[in-house]
Amino acid sequence: MEREVNEPLALEHGLTREEYRKILECLGRTPTFTELGIFSVMWSEHCSYKSSRVHLKKLPTKGEGVIFGPGENAGVIDIGDGLAAVFKIESHNHPSFIEPYQGAATGVGGILRDVFTMGARPVALLNSLRFGLLEKTKNRLLFTGVVSGIAGYGNCMGVPTVGGEIYFNDIYDLNPLVNVFCIGLVRKDRIFLGQAAGIGNPIIYVGSKTGRDGIHGASLLASSEFNDASMEKRPAVQVGDPFTEKLLLEACLELMSKDVIVGIQDMGAAGLTSSSCEMAGRAGTGVEMDVSLVPLRESGMTPYEIMLSESQERMLIVARQGREKEVLEIFEKWDLDAAVIGKVTGDGHIRIKQKERLAADIPVEALVEKAPVYERPFGLPPYQQTLQNLNLELCPEPKDYNAVLKRLLAASTIASKEWVYDQFDHMVQTNVVIRPGGDASLIRIKGSAKGLALSVGGNSLYSLLNPYVGGMAAVAEVCRNIVCTGAKPLAITDCLNFGSPERPDIMWQFAMAIEGISDACKKLSVPVVSGNVSFYNETKGVAIYPTPVIGAVGLLENIEKRMTAHFKNEGDIIILLGRTKEDLGGTEYMKMVHHQERGFPPEINLDAELALHGLCLDLIDQGLVQSAHDLSEGGLAVAVAESSISSTPKGAEIHLKESGIRADALLFGESQSRILVSASPEKLPEIEKRAKQAQVPFEKIGVVTGDRLVIHPYISLPVSELASAWKGSLPEQVADKPFRARSK
Repeated sequence: MEREVNEPLALEHGLTREEYRKILECLGRTPTFTELGIFSVMWSEHCSYKSSRVHLKKLPTKGEGVIFGPGENAGVIDIGDGLAAVFKIESHNHPSFIEPYQGAATGVGGILRDVFTMGARPVALLNSLRFGLLEKTKNRLLFTGVVSGIAGYGNCMGVPTVGGEIYFNDIYDLNPLVNVFCIGLVRKDRIFLGQAAGIGNPIIYVGSKTGRDGIHGASLLASSEFNDASMEKRPAVQVGDPFTEKLLLEACLELMSKDVIVGIQDMGAAGLTSSSCEMAGRAGTGVEMDVSLVPLRESGMTPYEIMLSESQERMLIVARQGREKEVLEIFEKWDLDAAVIGKVTGDGHIRIKQKERLAADIPVEALVEKAPVYERPFGLPPYQQTLQNLNLELCPEPKDYNAVLKRLLAASTIASKEWVYDQFDHMVQTNVVIRPGGDASLIRIKGSAKGLALSVGGNSLYSLLNPYVGGMAAVAEVCRNIVCTGAKPLAITDCLNFGSPERPDIMWQFAMAIEGISDACKKLSVPVVSGNVSFYNETKGVAIYPTPVIGAVGLLENIEKRMTAHFKNEGDIIILLGRTKEDLGGTEYMKMVHHQERGFPPEINLDAELALHGLCLDLIDQGLVQSAHDLSEGGLAVAVAESSISSTPKGAEIHLKESGIRADALLFGESQSRILVSASPEKLPEIEKRAKQAQVPFEKIGVVTGDRLVIHPYISLPVSELASAWKGSLPEQVADKPFRARSK
């Protein structure tokens, strides 16, 4: 039964009083209950980007090789030989907190559909995750549930999860982050767009039946902060079925091989509403649909429920008139529901009927183009200066550097994530040539010598202390990770996770992060081709740290020239490229040892970063180095330890020059724009010559030798002991603890 629409009901739907008045103005009347529901999801923060649009315009979105940038379901870049890479990153944060397994699983399902709706076959997944500290049972349950959800869905789909990153901080106790990246490959002449073009063309629903799950997932779950009632939103979390999605993928790709489709889009956030409105909006047309024709799995569903349901594994197709039978036959073959539910019209309206009853009649422009756009107030928060104030005189240098290195290697954020990626089938499709665990993953492009390097990352503590530097550093580091494989970065996608946009301090963080991302992308020539904004990541007024996550894609022309991070041969010379400064603010060392999350994060010089990338790519291409490893969390000592730990551990003896900076900064500082390489001794003169030409600081710091890591005069430890700390930490923290606690 439809409820009477009034202002209080609009407020229940997450709309403001001003937005409700604007709806009355757009329609010239009071909306029906179904129309109110449609407006509430299309004007939600999650769907309309009403608080972020004015800032997102500052990002560079065009560049060499960009075929489609933001505005489509995913970004598309040219990778040569008639092929294109299609990729995007999306968040599924709030659902994953309420229902970890299904929240993460449906996040994977949604991003897969974003990619294959463009005509691309998904070839790899990555994820960027944030959790509270694992000492707490709740956080361990969230962590293990999310990992299981990612593994369960991706493995069943036959798409490898090849890499990612995980950070742990108690600020994410009540608001974990689950960001999922997917990339697919497609022929450039077979790219499909989400457009409802061609008046009279049939609109066809395909995939799973529609149920009542996920209603208001976009408007009330993803577009509001958590509070005491949040767990009551469990019904707004969708339930995924990867086996059905696998059938849907294959059926769609088969259909795309024929000249039948005019437009196609997945039903993600806001379900049938967003897919139909966005397709019509892009084409400048209208749509008319009869929801009584939609395949349902529950009886008695109203137009409101059908239009707002976010049931998974569904797509909307606009086919060529007269070709409906071919579409239906293909989906029948794959044992999937399919039904013609409407047609494209020329009047610019979305018209929803249930048999003869008209449930909604709204101008598409009102939902898409006239959605509210806010220039929210923002300003430097008063606490920012306090955060950046770090008195190193109160932070004495440690007496036992061996203990500090082991502690950092065992820190959840730095420790090996093998426990996680061993649950993922990262070798399915047989394309992975650099497996998870390194700076970036590398997958081959079958039928060619080429490979695609993939990395995701972002340091949220840097972004808390200085959002501009944090945004810039996120772009620089993921591109540096790509470069360390020998691949040239081509483009990025971003997932911007922040607190409530209604707070001026949060909007200041967001605006500054965008500025930093924009400046880095312009300097490094990596346009932003897709992305996602996730606001309202806060609980009872406590926001997460600003967490801009960047996903980067790079191209390696010959995968035989690929490079990895671990040391290869005894006697190889270890070289540090880049300059070490006294950068201790915002470091993992200060957090773990001195319990300080403050200071100014390591500054970044984009000219120096660009020069470093060029030099590293040149050295790898010319076969001058044996390994390359980015320096990030934990600094130089951790990077050397990680390069020493491998399937065939190699020790190292390091001598560092007197530099006048603190020893702990020398060892554990996180100065940007640095790469650790190793090379055979005879290559050293040529490397030094090229470094000077590139104007990149060069320092020979040691040699690969023995089975100990020695950094004179501070550290001397067996590599086996370092490996034990690094590899054993995460399994020890999660092993059966929730179950033992429950049995007491």
